[in-house]
Amino acid sequence: MPLPPGFTLLQVVPELETGGAELSAIEVARAVVQAGGRALVASRGGRLAARLEADGGRLVALPADSKNPLTIASNGRRLANLIRREKVSLVHARSRAPAFSALWAARATGTPFVATYHGIYKARSRLKRWYNAVMTRGDLVIANSDYTRAHVLAEHGLPPEKVVAIPRGVDLDRFDPAAVAPERIERLRAAWGVADDDRRTKVLLAGRLTRIKGHLTIIEAVSRLKAEGRTDLLVLFAGDDQGRTDYREELFEAISTAGVQDMVKIVGHCDDMPAACLLSDVAILPTTVPESFGRAAVEPQAMGRPVIASAHGGTVETVLDGVTGWLVPPGEASAWAEALKAAADLGPAGRAEMGQLAMGRARQLYRTDAMCAATLAAYERVLEARR
Repeated sequence: MPLPPGFTLLQVVPELETGGAELSAIEVARAVVQAGGRALVASRGGRLAARLEADGGRLVALPADSKNPLTIASNGRRLANLIRREKVSLVHARSRAPAFSALWAARATGTPFVATYHGIYKARSRLKRWYNAVMTRGDLVIANSDYTRAHVLAEHGLPPEKVVAIPRGVDLDRFDPAAVAPERIERLRAAWGVADDDRRTKVLLAGRLTRIKGHLTIIEAVSRLKAEGRTDLLVLFAGDDQGRTDYREELFEAISTAGVQDMVKIVGHCDDMPAACLLSDVAILPTTVPESFGRAAVEPQAMGRPVIASAHGGTVETVLDGVTGWLVPPGEASAWAEALKAAADLGPAGRAEMGQLAMGRARQLYRTDAMCAATLAAYERVLEARR
């Protein structure tokens, strides 16, 4: 959609390494540039910064990942100066700590402020609820799923018109099986040590190495399967530990103790998730706490792969149990073992049929261009209200 003449967007996100908030910031920045506007992202930076600038956006280096009150105050002053200097039209925050700086700067300059709720923030105290509520103090709140929107409304008592659900999107040009050359799959196969003639059902768990992603549940589930004599699966943990070396070592120890080194591999960060999906037969998202959306459940479906996911949070919207994948009680290793068996026993033809249904649904409901168009429409709504 067209943007007002001279439109300049400033997004504020802690870093640009990996994750849903970061990818959404990059994708919306590209959409703004394509619509004739300018896109700035204030962030500590990271591996996605090159992609931002290749798409025509601009990184503004800022310690936006800091939770130090003095740094937050300093960031607020720097952002206010940036807003004035660059004639920023709208500020969009994507995380709580930098949202304090961004909201202060927006108010100091009279600039519209929007925030996206990318997660379900827990609040066990009044102080934490106040901290989380910074995301609701602007002109509009964007929730990344209906599940998240319902949570925001219940938690903060906002009027329904102030919270809009815009599901996260998948880049269907990138996540397109036809766009992945066989050489890319072979490079990953070699890097991950997966033999060409390995006929086991390959299971992909893509996500940061953090406890809430459910790796330990899967290690226990695989251990149960091996005890039953099932050795026809290979599980691949693809993700960065992002400094969580203790947890990474805990996973290696759990794999060794369970005796499943031949069935579970930690392969590290992956820059080519479309190829990773095609290398695999099924993807899993065994999160132990609800995902607000769960892009890792949608991207494999767009690539024609069925998904096994924890039956809570946003994934109950994105995975249709028994149709595009399976929904499993979170943290229950026995249930996960049964679901992994079901996926393996379905065979290549059955998984392909389920994968086609998953692909059709993902392409209909979760397109990046639809997410970006809805986000730009939300910006226009805020600007119009201010006018």
